[in-house]
Amino acid sequence: MNPLTKVKLINELNEREADLGVNESVSWHTEYKDSAWIFVGGFPYELTEGDLICVFSQYGEIVNINLVRDKKTGKSKGFCFVCYEDQRSTILAVDNFNGIKIKGRTIRVDHVKDYRPPKDTEDIDDVTKHLREEGCAPKAKESSSSSSEEDEQYAVPVKKPKKDKKEKKKKKKEKKEKKKAEKEKERGSRAPRSSSSSPPPPPPPPPPPVRVKQEREDAAYDKYNQRAAPPGGQQNGQRARDNERLRGEEDRRKETDRDREEDRRRNRDREGDRRRETDREYERKRETDRDRDGDRRRETDRDSNRRRETDRDSDRRREMERDSDRRRETERDSDRRRETERDSDRRRETERDSDRRRDTDRERDGDRRRQTDRDDDRRRDTDRDDDRRRDTDRDNDRRRETDRDRDRPRKH
Repeated sequence: MNPLTKVKLINELNEREADLGVNESVSWHTEYKDSAWIFVGGFPYELTEGDLICVFSQYGEIVNINLVRDKKTGKSKGFCFVCYEDQRSTILAVDNFNGIKIKGRTIRVDHVKDYRPPKDTEDIDDVTKHLREEGCAPKAKESSSSSSEEDEQYAVPVKKPKKDKKEKKKKKKEKKEKKKAEKEKERGSRAPRSSSSSPPPPPPPPPPPVRVKQEREDAAYDKYNQRAAPPGGQQNGQRARDNERLRGEEDRRKETDRDREEDRRRNRDREGDRRRETDREYERKRETDRDRDGDRRRETDRDSNRRRETDRDSDRRREMERDSDRRRETERDSDRRRETERDSDRRRETERDSDRRRDTDRERDGDRRRQTDRDDDRRRDTDRDDDRRRDTDRDNDRRRETDRDRDRPRKH
């Protein structure tokens, strides 16, 4: 949609609500009550962040601003995003700034519902990083509890740097590992307690037969017993030997039981270590999957933002082309009008020339007619004069004849 039509639609909405007296709770602005960001587009490319802050700070304190620039040239693209300290300032800005002209260009101001601040890159200056972290609003002194509550209500979440996120991830990992170790210790401590309360486990399999080496009887004992042993001493020696053998067998059994218990404990520890390693690997896989999903989402967001920017650029180019076409059409219309005016002037001049020629011809015809009339008059006058002369001559001749006739009889 053409941005100028969007400007007209927003103004028509505001006019309808003003005419109908719609309450603020039912107004179309309430759809964007959770966002303090606005979109500003169509302003001249020469404007900077300071100029925009000077213009848009009339209806509220500006906390953050993001003027979109070209990554290669650094020039402004003609649109930006502005964040106010109070969300109600966005309504005033949209109602009052939408459709105004700045340096001969009509700007469009509209709400932004879910604005995502741009991600930090290595090419960003320190000034822009400081602006995105702390904003551009002046630091006010701490006021009463009510003001602090209002600030908390209308606070805008600012994106934290990546270092803090990495430290938080490390701390979370350490906490998870500690919790898992504590849980495993509790399980190990609960196992012997639960064995007393629970029914006895099935008896272990019988141990494998142990070969016990028999000691060789020393002949010295027989000699000693034969010489100085009291009566009944041989029996006591055999009993002592039997007792020693039994004790040795018991000690050996105990040692084998201990070795088995140690092997079992080692196997349990190994299984626990394996389980921990598998859990850690599973968690690592989850984290890697989450990181991949996050990277993919970021890439998709970047692609969507790039597509939006390309669409906006294409829309602007189309608008520029339409404006150029309109200008060309207007120039053509003006040229056509000029040509028509020139043709009309030429026709008028030709008509004037024809009128002049007609007038001259008429005058010439009139002069000719007058001259012919004069010539006719002159001819008539000459003819009259000739007639008069002839008449006079005739009269004179008659008189002479009469005189001659009179004179003739006298002579006779």
